[in-house]
Amino acid sequence: MRFESLDDWLAWQESLNPKEIDLGLERVTRVLTQAGLSASFDCPLITVAGTNGKGSVVATLEALAISAGIKVCSYTSPHIFQYNERIKIDGRPVGDTALCEAFERIDQARGDTGLTYFEYGTLAAIDLFFRAQPELIILEVGLGGRLDAVNIMDADVSVLTSIAIDHIDWLGDNRELIGFEKAGIFRAGKPVVCGEIQPPESVFAEAEKKHCELLLTGRDFSILSEDSAASDNWILNSSYGDMTALPTPNLTGEFQKNNAATAIVVLQVLQSKGLLASDIDITDAARSALGRVDLNGRFQKLKNQPQVFVDVAHNPQAAIALSSQLKLTATDGGKTWAIVAMLADKDVAGVLEKVSGDIDNWCFAGLQNIPRAMSAEALFKRLPDDFFVAEKAVMTDENRHELSLNQCTMLSETVLLAEAVEKACDVVLSEAADDDRIIIFGSFYTVTEAMNYFSALNDKEHDR
Repeated sequence: MRFESLDDWLAWQESLNPKEIDLGLERVTRVLTQAGLSASFDCPLITVAGTNGKGSVVATLEALAISAGIKVCSYTSPHIFQYNERIKIDGRPVGDTALCEAFERIDQARGDTGLTYFEYGTLAAIDLFFRAQPELIILEVGLGGRLDAVNIMDADVSVLTSIAIDHIDWLGDNRELIGFEKAGIFRAGKPVVCGEIQPPESVFAEAEKKHCELLLTGRDFSILSEDSAASDNWILNSSYGDMTALPTPNLTGEFQKNNAATAIVVLQVLQSKGLLASDIDITDAARSALGRVDLNGRFQKLKNQPQVFVDVAHNPQAAIALSSQLKLTATDGGKTWAIVAMLADKDVAGVLEKVSGDIDNWCFAGLQNIPRAMSAEALFKRLPDDFFVAEKAVMTDENRHELSLNQCTMLSETVLLAEAVEKACDVVLSEAADDDRIIIFGSFYTVTEAMNYFSALNDKEHDR
């Protein structure tokens, strides 16, 4: 075996292909064939694409399957704490040994093909899933759809969660182009479940071209509240069968009901096509599973005084959802602090403008030793001059550079710069009052660093 430890395998994979993102199916398809694997599993496959909501839909599908007694495998990205989180069998991350053995098999098969980090992981997941012999497989697309490594596999049901502007360097700068890329996961004659209320015309066109049954939220399935004001339960109206008394998903945000509905309809479709056993009660599975769905980093509370939340929002659409949560959870008296760290290819202004009305004070942080990382200073300079309420009164382009790692108190806002998320947490906690709240967002990397910081902080406080 080339390496004995998972960390060594992952470090090597990061340098195997000079490009972090290298879209295209030729390399990964060739290695799939050389590894003796095929593009179809011996069980139903669900492929999930979308700008936002993919992780929530996959987590819900996985929870539904487990509650229904279905042996399920899932592949997601990125991870929060450990790489193993990406590849799960019956909800449990695979172990280091199994991963290393899968990496070795892919290494033997690839010859001199330079796979990317993501392609290597995708092939390893496929290899492990063939060996696990599950009854259902869920694959989350990494980026886009048409040219993403996951798309080498042929789905029985394709899922689109949402279509919004993100990754414009690879997918295009408008929803029609992005919709076309994401619709690349559709398969001829196979159903598509779409959780996007108003998908672009390119999605309809691809579905029609490939003769796919397109099930659309708001048209073919929808959500209703129960009549009782005392109940948080909801109703799913679906062309494949209605469900009542569904519990609120254990994921923060009213929009999570739409993600849950999307996942439920996917299982309904599979069952209607004879791909799931007819005696599986999807309604019972939903009532059991929705209250237990677990997914890190989605408006997740880490601390009470002051309140600290983390969220993986990193594009404008996700920022709108984050803003809705900030409004719903606002309290009287305290201020809201934001700690933000983002990657350089993101729409910084577009994201922050969507939440600016909910934030009183800001701290911009750098992401270190991460591809496409952005320093705090670079992030700050990406904002328009009129972003801050009083910026023009106290700051000009000439003195912006002087803010590095210092505090600038404005007429109505405080702006801090910190070289890393950990240091940002230190300084904001020292400034915030107990009745304030802190929201930390901008990237999966940002959430990971924040969660590690507060985990260590909680351990210290527990030991005192």
